[in-house]
Amino acid sequence: MNLAELFKKFFLLYGTHENQPRCFFAPGRVNMIGEHTDYNGGFVLPCALQYGTYLLIRSLAEPVVKLASTNMEFSAEIPLTGLNQKVNSQWVNYPLGIFDQFRQLNIPVNGFEMLYSGDIPNSAGLSSSASIEMVTAYALTVLLNARQLEMIDLVKMSQRAENEFIGLNCGIMDMFAIGMGKKDHAIFLNCLTLEYKRVSFLLDGFRLIIGNTNKKRGLADSKYNERVAECQLAMTYLGRDTDVSKLGEISFMQFYKMQEQIPDELIRKRARHVISENQRVLNAVSSLLKGDILQFGALMNASHESLRDNYEVTGIELDTMVGAAQKINGVLGSRMTGAGFGGCTVSLVRENTVDRFIDEVGREYQEKIGIEPTFYLAEVSDGVKEIK
Repeated sequence: MNLAELFKKFFLLYGTHENQPRCFFAPGRVNMIGEHTDYNGGFVLPCALQYGTYLLIRSLAEPVVKLASTNMEFSAEIPLTGLNQKVNSQWVNYPLGIFDQFRQLNIPVNGFEMLYSGDIPNSAGLSSSASIEMVTAYALTVLLNARQLEMIDLVKMSQRAENEFIGLNCGIMDMFAIGMGKKDHAIFLNCLTLEYKRVSFLLDGFRLIIGNTNKKRGLADSKYNERVAECQLAMTYLGRDTDVSKLGEISFMQFYKMQEQIPDELIRKRARHVISENQRVLNAVSSLLKGDILQFGALMNASHESLRDNYEVTGIELDTMVGAAQKINGVLGSRMTGAGFGGCTVSLVRENTVDRFIDEVGREYQEKIGIEPTFYLAEVSDGVKEIK
């Protein structure tokens, strides 16, 4: 990101150089393993990326918040009295959801001029929405001197904004990874208790490649909420003989013994994915701690298989890209990442195979799907911060 250009655009948009805006950054995230386990109270293993959302912001004497983005044509000027109201289905609802959270906490806000600029591909499943929410929450906390709010409060605030204001029943993983991210570390998170630890994720001799299928998907309009409801139904069956409230609290051995309590095979498959995926996260963390990167890659492959067959959230685009990747010697593991229904894959690739990977996977995907994919070399990065 060329910050000098971004500052220039800010002044073109809002005028006057006298009062300098402050610059904040929140990364996107990639989830290495543990998909659709977060809202089921399970384990996840995400890491923050070097790609993310930049925000230039400065206070304004007028009682209005001005929102603009270099990525979107739509901009808005919203009076302070209207910050709790959605604007159709526009991107500004993500920051507005955060303003609404500050209102609910009785933290008074003043006017602001705000310019967002992101280098996360929109609708790719790398969590551009949570990145916008977290950079807004962090910036407002600093500028409003809301010292009572800690990082975990901003994480929870951003999840509530997504659930209540946007209307998407997402878990806490995206915001947590963006808030707590650390360079060269993955975050092993228990989404039920929010206990976490950072696990060293040094990739000597390997690279992470994000493959964007360029199949657009709107999560709130997809089958995401349907999967949430199916998991809740599975829990009503399994919860009759146990005191747990979430699928993530059930071990795979427990599920193996009690799965027949779910009469519907489709619902049983949904639960099977969540509970087996939970175990794969535990195994993946163990692999990293032992330095067994080959086993880690095999677990990524198994994760995609379950997401395809049991959870049914992949689709032809993701399956084609993963299938092409897994055929290449030098690819340790490849899987869809994010909610699915389009979006991205993540692959663990030997450094000397990167060029071949991009060439061969890109060619096969375009031949079969008719869409040109995009590839990104990912680096494991720090969480949300102010850029001085």
